[in-house]
Amino acid sequence: MRILVTGGAGFIGSAICRHLVGEGDFVLNVDALTYAGNLQSLRAIENQPNYAFLQADIRDEETILDAMRANDIDAVMHLAAESHVDRSIDGPDIFLQTNVIGTFRMLSAARRYWAELPSDRREAFRFHHVSTDEVYGDLPFDSGIFTEETPYKPSSPYSASKAASDHLARAWCHTYGLPTVLSNCSNNYGPFHFPEKLIPLVTLNALDGRDLPVYGQGQNVRDWLFVEDHARALEAVIKKGAPGETYNIGGRSERTNIDVVRTICAILDDERPRPGKSYADQITFVTDRPGHDRRYAIDPTKIETELGWKARETFESGLRKTIRWYLGNDWWWAPIRETDKGERRGRGHVE
Repeated sequence: MRILVTGGAGFIGSAICRHLVGEGDFVLNVDALTYAGNLQSLRAIENQPNYAFLQADIRDEETILDAMRANDIDAVMHLAAESHVDRSIDGPDIFLQTNVIGTFRMLSAARRYWAELPSDRREAFRFHHVSTDEVYGDLPFDSGIFTEETPYKPSSPYSASKAASDHLARAWCHTYGLPTVLSNCSNNYGPFHFPEKLIPLVTLNALDGRDLPVYGQGQNVRDWLFVEDHARALEAVIKKGAPGETYNIGGRSERTNIDVVRTICAILDDERPRPGKSYADQITFVTDRPGHDRRYAIDPTKIETELGWKARETFESGLRKTIRWYLGNDWWWAPIRETDKGERRGRGHVE
């Protein structure tokens, strides 16, 4: 297939670009290269004949439409988004601009391009909108799980903006017939993860001898998904998913935040030991962020049974692979850490 991927220089986007190019598909990566976009994440494929890059803003509808036409695109995989909850608390404006207006422009460009295709290609065309489990809101600690039928109840500016974009994608399918598919994933982790996120932040702060900040008492629960497993799932959705359908993607790996941090410390104690000291000594508890959801948990039964996908990594195996990658690839993360010091964001109104 010839696939346009938005946000392909980001964490999940770069993983899907590397995966699809490795599978033999042609990938046009469209990315504005904002703070989390990093072309170094694509170094392994940048010279491949079935890969191309275009720096553009997804809100520029005409440029996107021209790119679709020029590259004879079969499908769009839309990942470009502002994605950090803490940043959305501090500055929600850009989240609405990118995630809502940007998705509207992408859908508009795709609809115009789709309308020009011959009938067989119109039927095969897909617009895959990639979203998050955070649109569903909060779960109790002791019960419940997100399914494709769970009502939306977003809690943060980030998740509200993603919920809005999900609704737009579904509306373009229902109203205009644009063959959209949606996926909502749990928390990703793995190589090339921007260092402000929990797992790389804790790993790199630990190595630097800095505090390891944990919100509240660290009892918030997340379902963790290795990014390369997610890339395989996204490929399954765009190539085999049915128009109008939603597929939840999760790793069946629920962990409390404090358990995640302690597991990172234990792996680092094993991989890069310090005599007489444990990295866990650096754990500190900080004031919780505003509106912090207690628990997310994804039921991936639908994608497992209908599309034949299943996560290959356990949380422990994926986490060790991730930490080993950070230990061996400071060429990628060290320049980012020079400008992003791993300081806390998302205080909102809380002092």
